[in-house]
Amino acid sequence: MAELGAHLTAASAGDDRPSIFEAVAQDSLMAALKPALQHLVKVLAESNPGRYGFLWHWFDEIYVLLDLLLQQHYLARCSASFSENFYSLKRIPTGEHRQQPLATAGLPKRQHWKSLLLLVLVPYLKGKLEKLVSSLREEDEYSIHPPSSPWKRFYRAFLAAYPFVNMTWEGWFLIQQLCYILGKAQHHSPMLRLAGVRLVRLTAEDIQALEKKLAGATSSQTHSIKTKVQSAVRKALGAIAFSLSTGLSVSVFFLQFLDWWYSSENQETIKSLTALPTPPPPVHLDHGASSALLPKLKTVCPLCRKIRVNATALSTSGFVFCYRCVYNYVKAHQRCPITGYATELQHLVKLYSPES
Repeated sequence: MAELGAHLTAASAGDDRPSIFEAVAQDSLMAALKPALQHLVKVLAESNPGRYGFLWHWFDEIYVLLDLLLQQHYLARCSASFSENFYSLKRIPTGEHRQQPLATAGLPKRQHWKSLLLLVLVPYLKGKLEKLVSSLREEDEYSIHPPSSPWKRFYRAFLAAYPFVNMTWEGWFLIQQLCYILGKAQHHSPMLRLAGVRLVRLTAEDIQALEKKLAGATSSQTHSIKTKVQSAVRKALGAIAFSLSTGLSVSVFFLQFLDWWYSSENQETIKSLTALPTPPPPVHLDHGASSALLPKLKTVCPLCRKIRVNATALSTSGFVFCYRCVYNYVKAHQRCPITGYATELQHLVKLYSPES
């Protein structure tokens, strides 16, 4: 009987363990939210730069502040992040098997603050690091430092090492997920392991306790007189979190659709559907010679016949080349490679995409 009871206890504990699909789905919810919101802010900033330009300039900081308020609200009230609560999950300290605390009890302070920092700070720093690497790669071709300078050697070594560091980071997550699938680990993510918590499904008692807590909070706010300032602040934060959660719950499909539509894989299709007609070449240009020089693909440099790197246009003719190719050609011949127009180095114009 004792062995049977232990087996049933282990089985009931295992039933509370979410599947890998639930765990990965709640992770992808917040990952799909930020690009969609970023596109909405970009549209507002482009429509009215004077009024909404600061939102685009400080988007990462504004987003991390809203994310901090949202995650703090749900961790304090539901013992879970927003996306975990959306999928009816909660966090409990690692090692809790027999008597699981209710979701309304909250996490211990140590696990609470660890969870909050890992939920908000790590994605923010990772995004900043990726933008730094992208900007360093973009500036590598235009750096004024000589190749032998210490700074040049440092950030070239950093750029060379970053792909391996990123591969190690992603591999850590993959190995943890594989161990979780095989039942060798309690956590599907290293972030949960570092926070000292694990995910379990909400029980019927948790749902009833959450409903009672929500009803009690609303009644206490209506009858409270002495703590008007505290209740007003809490009500404002709760309203912000509630509006964000309600809006996200309703429009999560729409936001994910925006993320898919404006992803890099669909940019070529979008450009082909919305592109304006290409202006004609100069009238006196020899079409026979130009057809031999100009490649069929618009993204290929006419000089090196490869995909353009650091696209640069000549203001005298409008044709686009790789920076290195056109720089060396103009420096040697003082003319446009296609039209033959007289051209100097100051006529080179760097082209910037909206993403850069």
